[in-house]
Order: sequence, then C-alpha cells, then structure tokens
Amino acid sequence: MRYIRRICCALFIFLTANMPLLNYLLSSNDIIFPKHGGIILMLLLVLGLIVINIVPAVSHRSLPGKRLRICADGCELLIYFLISVSASVICLIAALPALFPGDKMVWFGNLVCVILVEAVVFWSGIIRIYLTSTQIGIKWRVIGLLCGWIPVVHLAVLMKIIWMASEEWRFESGKLMQAQERKDDLLCQTRYPLLMVHGVFFRDFKYFNYWGRIPEELKRHGGVIYYGNHQSAACVADSGKELADRIREIVAETGCGKVNIIAHSKGGLDSRYAISRLGIDEYAASLTTINTPHRGCIFADYLLDKIPGAVKDKTAEGYNSALKVLGDENPDFIAAVTDLTASACKEFNQTVPDKPGVYYQSVGSKLNTASGGRFPLNFSHQLVKYFDGANDGLVAESSFPWGEDYTFLTTSGRRGISHGDMIDLNRENIRDFDVREYYVGLVNGLKEKGF
Repeated sequence: MRYIRRICCALFIFLTANMPLLNYLLSSNDIIFPKHGGIILMLLLVLGLIVINIVPAVSHRSLPGKRLRICADGCELLIYFLISVSASVICLIAALPALFPGDKMVWFGNLVCVILVEAVVFWSGIIRIYLTSTQIGIKWRVIGLLCGWIPVVHLAVLMKIIWMASEEWRFESGKLMQAQERKDDLLCQTRYPLLMVHGVFFRDFKYFNYWGRIPEELKRHGGVIYYGNHQSAACVADSGKELADRIREIVAETGCGKVNIIAHSKGGLDSRYAISRLGIDEYAASLTTINTPHRGCIFADYLLDKIPGAVKDKTAEGYNSALKVLGDENPDFIAAVTDLTASACKEFNQTVPDKPGVYYQSVGSKLNTASGGRFPLNFSHQLVKYFDGANDGLVAESSFPWGEDYTFLTTSGRRGISHGDMIDLNRENIRDFDVREYYVGLVNGLKEKGF
C-alpha cells in the first residue's frame, strides 16, 4: 500500500509539473477536454500538490515523536521528487521533436513549470530533514549544499541523505516503541542510584552533556541518575576528592545508602581512588569503568618527555584559562595528563588496591581503523597504535581490563567503536552497536546482581 501511494503521489507531482504540456495535449479535443477544463484541472492539480506537501504520507502519523514524523515526511517528499523529476526530464526530452520549432513556447513553459513545482517539493522535503535529522550531521549538510549544483553528483548525494535520514527515523521510532512496550519492566531500576562520572578534559555540568542520549534512555527504563559534577582536568587525587564529596552529598540528601558508579576514561581512576583511599567503599555498591586506562598510556609518557616545556606550558595555560571561563575553579592540564601515563598508573595500581565488598567490572572497545573515529581520535589512533597497540583512538586495548568481569566491544565492519562512541559523544547511530541499548543491558545486569 505504501508503494502504491508513493507512485500515485509522484505521478500527481509529475502531472502538476507538466501542466502546460498536459493542457496542450488535451485542449485539442473539446469533447474529452471542455473549454474551461484546463483551468479546473490546473486548480485541482495545484490543490493536490499543496495537500501532498502538507501530508506526504498518512502512515507516518502513527510514528512516535513529532521530530521523527517530520523527518519521515521529508524523506517521503524527496523520494517523490526523485521519481517525478526523473519522469519530467524524460518527458521534456521526448517532447522536443514534436514541439520544435512550431510550439517551442509550450516546451519552455513546461520547463519553467517543472522547475517551479519540483523546487517546491524538493525544498519542502530537504528543509524538513535538515531541521530534524541528527544523523546526517554537519558534514552531509555541507556536502548537500555544495554539491547541490553539480549535475548527477547532486542526485547521488541526495540519495545518500535520504538513506541516512530514513535509517534514522526507522531506528529511532523503533527504539521509542520498544521502550514503550517494556516500560513496566523497569529494566534500569537498580537498588542503588547511578552516578555517572566523566573523563578528563570534559564536563557533565553547565554547557555540556557528556553522556549524549544515554541518560534519557536509562531514565526511560526506570534508572535514577546523578552526575559527578567535578572539574574537567585535575590530578587523580583532587578529582577523587571531588567525587568523594559528591557521593557523600548524594547519600546524605537521598538516604540511598550507596551508589552504582559508572565511570568513563580517567573517571574510572578517579573513582577507584575515592573508593580505595577516601573511604567511599562504604557508599559504593559497584564500580563499572568504561574505556579507562588502568595501565596508562605509553604515548602520554612519550609526549610529556619529548614536547618542549614552553609548548606544554602554553597549551596548558590556554586550556586552563578556557575552562576557568566555563566554570572550572582550578583546572590543571599537566597534572591530569601526567596521571594518565603508563608510569604513573603502574604506581597507582600498587598503592590503590580494590576494596572488598565493592563489585568491580570494566568495559573496553576498539577502533578497527583510524577512519572509523572522528577527529581527533582518527589522528591519535595511529599514534597510540604505534606505542600501545590496538586501541579506541586514545587508550590501548590492553589497558582496559579491571575487576571481576571484563567486556570487550567492537563491530564486525571496518569502523569499530571509539573512545567517544562509548559515551555517545557524537550522538551517532553505529551499525552493529546500539550504545543506548548497551547501557540499558549494563545497568540491568547491575540490577540482576542486586545492586
């Protein structure tokens, strides 16, 4: 039924776009096409075009979420556009011998009508997609604008954009319906609330959402979430103290007794320090580290050793100044990087033992190729690979494992899963890896263990 409607709508647009030619062909027979038939036909076709642009597909009315409905309608209009404009081009070429030279004005009038009508359909569709799609990103928006004037190339780019946006609305609507179907299961309603701890050089408070779409997905399934709210860059000891204070604050205010810590990157080291050295073990039911460099990064040792002191100081000064403006009280770029070196982490592991009574588990991922990551991880991947081996663009695979259980993730294709992908940093839907669903399963696992 959907394909029949699609063909009918595209045919209607085609007829509207070719009204001058249609009027020319039918007006020669007054019996079949009465004297004022052209005006009536034109009005009907224009009215139909308006209706199609307002409601491209009735089937999309049932989709969950206004944004997805608009995106799906935009895709549908662009499909109509591709079909109808292709038919119109064939029609114009076929009409050339019959209309030239005697009735060439009919042909040119038809060309103008095709351009105007198809432009209405195209812009109605592309604006919908550009305003609602998150997956086509800035890259494909720019490519679409730049290639929109190059014949043939613009059609290939348009089909790519339609495919990406269509995949998005189908996938996202499926997730929303899935969440609705299992909302009563409360898969993420753990005994203790979740504390999400960010990594180095990022923040989870004021101006930035570190965890992408993950928190909302967990809340949708019953999860109760808090954030570390600590500074973006500091030594492990200072970050650990901030986290310890934050955990005590949460426990005191809510009476929850304990928290389940989910920590990404350096946040895993900060959390281990708080649990082991600052007495937080009595308030921590579990610690799950995500892509944490438990054994540090050899390439960090190399960089700190080889980069001239003046360059390091200038970089640190620029970063620290910027973060102070954003709200960090005392960011320390050099201290944060130093605590991520392999040498520092070796000493850290000897002096910061795991605490009994706390469940430790870890997760790691790998970029299969450098091109699978976004800048700057696609660049750093090769550097880390040279010093540390297989990695996620920042941390070596060998550095991830810690605790009773370890999970390693990647994809079957060339892409893999980067350091940023593990926290949904780019809000990107990755083939073979649904990051939101992974976290739902991860938290549900904590629930099943009684945490």
